[in-house]
Amino acid sequence: MKKPEEDRAPTVKITVAGKKRTFDIDDANLPKWVDENALTSDGYPYEKKLDEDEYEDTLEALQIELVKLQAWLQSAGQRVLILFEGRDAAGKGGAINAVRENMNPRNARNVALPKPTDTERGQWYFQRYVSHFPTGGELVTFDRSWYNRAGVESVMGFCTPEQHEKFLAETPAFEQLIVNEGIFFFKFWLDIGQEMQIKRFHDRRHSPLKNWKFSPIDIAGMSKWDDYTRNRDLMFERTHSKHAPWIIVRANDKRRARIAVIRRVLLRVPYEGRDLTVIGTEDKKIIGEGPKFLKA
Repeated sequence: MKKPEEDRAPTVKITVAGKKRTFDIDDANLPKWVDENALTSDGYPYEKKLDEDEYEDTLEALQIELVKLQAWLQSAGQRVLILFEGRDAAGKGGAINAVRENMNPRNARNVALPKPTDTERGQWYFQRYVSHFPTGGELVTFDRSWYNRAGVESVMGFCTPEQHEKFLAETPAFEQLIVNEGIFFFKFWLDIGQEMQIKRFHDRRHSPLKNWKFSPIDIAGMSKWDDYTRNRDLMFERTHSKHAPWIIVRANDKRRARIAVIRRVLLRVPYEGRDLTVIGTEDKKIIGEGPKFLKA
């Protein structure tokens, strides 16, 4: 059934892999050029998703380790802070849920802030984020973070070029303070290909359970793929550091991405009772650090 005209999203003109395309997201039929190329888009190294049974078994084993990690955080008073960034539909929410699913929610919080209030706009830019940082015994995830300024704010004109530059200049020093405080700090960028993003947007638009996730910003963002890419690369160049590296996860396959995220956290936090044989080794095709990883 066709949507009422006032509810229809505009047809988007985009360039994909050097070809100009017209995409109607309200068409229930996903174009063949999207469906056939989504998983392998942007050079993704696997042609099939991770087997579901293997994924479930691996995830359960890693989540048991996360429960052990949380117990250690509470007994030792340690803190973990994990940022999740990436393009819209990159799978940030699903990765966060995989991390927190079996942890005690009293000590494992997720932060997903709305747009700043008038009061917050008058504050130091980082202030509203710092107020949500973990206290002793806590693990805190951020579903988007202060890096909004390096992405959607700068691309969509929600901040000035001067504010963008100030952010890029100040962020490494700000993150040095986090590390100096003794917080285990992770910055994950979930990277997806253009066809995969289009497919996930289409899935959202036509899902009665998830269509609330699709917004006018998503429509605008589809036609600004290259702008987001330039800003992402600049963000990596200016804010990737030894003390706070960007951990990049190729995320066209959500299953592999979630495993890679959890495994990295477990390998880097020296919690009591850690079983390295259960955690396993990282898939270097999927996870790496810094801007060079995406160019490899």
